[in-house]
Parts: sequence; C-alpha cells; structure tokens
Amino acid sequence: MPELPEVETIRQGLRRLILDQKIQAVAVGWPKIIQRPSVDEFIHELIGEHFREVRRRGKYLILELDHYELVSHLRMEGKYLYEAHDAPKNKYVHVTFALDSGNDLRYQDLRKFGRMSLVKKGEALHLPELEKLGPEPTPETFDFDVFYHALAHHHQMIKPLLLGQRIVAGIGNIYADEVLWLAKIHPMFPAERLTKAEAEALHAAILEVIHDAVEAGGTTIRSYQNALGEAGKFQLELRAYGQTGKPCLRCGTPIEKIIVAQRGTHLCPHCQKLPRPLQRKGRGR
Repeated sequence: MPELPEVETIRQGLRRLILDQKIQAVAVGWPKIIQRPSVDEFIHELIGEHFREVRRRGKYLILELDHYELVSHLRMEGKYLYEAHDAPKNKYVHVTFALDSGNDLRYQDLRKFGRMSLVKKGEALHLPELEKLGPEPTPETFDFDVFYHALAHHHQMIKPLLLGQRIVAGIGNIYADEVLWLAKIHPMFPAERLTKAEAEALHAAILEVIHDAVEAGGTTIRSYQNALGEAGKFQLELRAYGQTGKPCLRCGTPIEKIIVAQRGTHLCPHCQKLPRPLQRKGRGR
C-alpha cells in the first residue's frame, strides 16, 4: 500500500489542490526520505518553484515544477496532507512545502519508508527505478502480445512476477490477489507455463481490476486516504484479498490464505487449483 489505483487517486487530488502554487519554504525533518540530491540542495532548489503538473508512473508520483521534477514514492504508509500553515502538525510529518496560498503540502509517513528525488525537468523517467518499470495497465499501453512473450520467458511463479513491476507496472499485493482470482490462476503457477488462453484471461483481469479500483478511488485497508482526506471504496469490492474464510463469490468454497514469496496471499482453492506436480509442502497459512 498504496498501489497504482491509490497513487493515481492521490495524483488527481493533488492536481486539484496545488497546481500553480509557489513554494516559499521547505522543511525536512527526516533526511533519509530525500534520496537525491543532498537535503540542503533539495531545499535550496525548490524555493521559488511552482507546481505545474502532477503525473504518475507505476506507483511513483512525479510532481512537475518550473525547472525540476519531484519524484515521490510513498512506499507503505506515505501520504500527502494539504493543510493551513498554522494547522497543528503531527509528529509523522517529515517534509513540509509552505505554499504562497497560505497552506502547506505536508508529507506524512509513519514508517519513514517513503523516498523523494529532485531531478532536472525531463529526467524523472530516466531514473533507474523508473526505467525498469513495465507498461502501464491501460488498454493503450498494455499490449497483449508483448505481455504474453514476457510471460513465456520467465520461470517465476506468476504472483511474484506481477509484483516485480517489470512486465506491468503498479500491481502490489492486494491487486495481484484480485487479478489472479478473477483470471482463475493459482498464484504459484509458473508464468512460462500459462497457455495463451490463460494469459489472455490474466491480461483482461489486470485491465479490469485496475480500472475498477481507480474508479473506486483505491482500497482503504488501514490508513490510506487520498490527498483530499477521503478513503477509497474498492475494499467493498474485494473478492480474494482479506476474504479468508468467506465463501468464494463464484463457487462458494472458503477463501484461503497462504504464503507465496513471503507475501500473504488469498485465493480460492477450487477455482484456482495448482496442478498436483507443482504443489509444494509447507506453504503456510
């Protein structure tokens, strides 16, 4: 958390709140959040810049300024707050951008895992962490033939492959479980052994789940809120993730939770069967 739908919803909210506002001051309370350049340079270069656009690539936000791009990865608990200068600041706010509107854009992060990079305009997509990302899961960019070819050349189990971000961007633990449930594919099934029909079902499921989650404003499981302070609604539509013990909406079999590549994973043992030769002992529950 947050995954692509949540980051996209935050992007849309930030556009409504901060565009064309000028940064008058910057305060950094936890230096490790600033990945590049140095904290002093980060602060110095941002003073006087205006927020001109907010874009997204995978799970990364790209805040376009006059001369720079601010790349923000929220990781587990990062969120942006838009509050008045004189509003009380909680102890989890680690970066503050004071704006000429009389408000602050505040970055809050309970676990301090989030990271920011400030680079010259036009350089964000060339950062190593962004260059490796696969296509966005939209009909315009997510080509089936390219996807199928990539699956055929990977020996990994399908769930960790989806989480790796290289064959498609933005899918995390929640949406991987939802996608695989919809496509009726076991999360431990080897990617290279998927038939073309199975790959087509997976491709379609990715497009459907991500589209529906964006439309619902993301999924609120613990602390997620968008930039406007609103919770997402896709948790009301979850069919696998977090549904342990509840009946599968297709067949009625109780949803199970297992461990796949060290991640809690939810599936229907009837709809998402793993062929016996591929079953492993000690999967964990």
